[in-house]
Amino acid sequence: MNVQESGFQVINKVNPLDVSTDGKSPGIIDSEILIRKNFETDREKGYELLFKRYYQPLCSHAVRFVYSKEVAEDLVMEVFSQFWQKNLHLGIQSSYRAYLFTTVRHASYAYLRSEFGREKPVEFPLETFAVNGPDTPQQLLQFHELYLKIEEVIRSASPQSQKVFVMSRFEGKKNPVIAEELNLSTKTVEGHITKVLSLLRLSLRNYGMLSMLLSAFLI
Repeated sequence: MNVQESGFQVINKVNPLDVSTDGKSPGIIDSEILIRKNFETDREKGYELLFKRYYQPLCSHAVRFVYSKEVAEDLVMEVFSQFWQKNLHLGIQSSYRAYLFTTVRHASYAYLRSEFGREKPVEFPLETFAVNGPDTPQQLLQFHELYLKIEEVIRSASPQSQKVFVMSRFEGKKNPVIAEELNLSTKTVEGHITKVLSLLRLSLRNYGMLSMLLSAFLI
């Protein structure tokens, strides 16, 4: 297996939107029922079960959009934090799973827009998703196109840049660790990461992906 293949096995195992957010599979239904029952009797226990059930899957979902394990974890923690502080479990009409995956996708988009869009971050109040429910098919398609574009851009970099970028952003390894494992200087590692980020920034702006996504959210 070459570098290009091995690097992308981390982020390209499944369709990033294939997360069964409808909550219809037996395992998901059982989890939802248990969590809802606990919320009815013990809010803290319900939240604990919700966090344990969905934290890791949500981080894995977010990292495919924001291409950074650290950023993905921060976004997911913020979603859970607001969920707890604002008692959002009281207003969710869809499944918790559908709500959480929808919210994390929108939070990921808001991050990308502020990072690469040369505009102020777009605010997506979490309460609106509790009322409006999961993404529409058109929004899911837009997110899928965004994922494919990000993957395409990263694949366009050199094999070494790809490997360094995946180790840094998807595996969460520090630059000195990457440098030691690949027998490179830390400065060279930083250069590879900067190169891929520049490609992403240029591509997302030129492709009009951010503007396209915004139009989908405002429907």
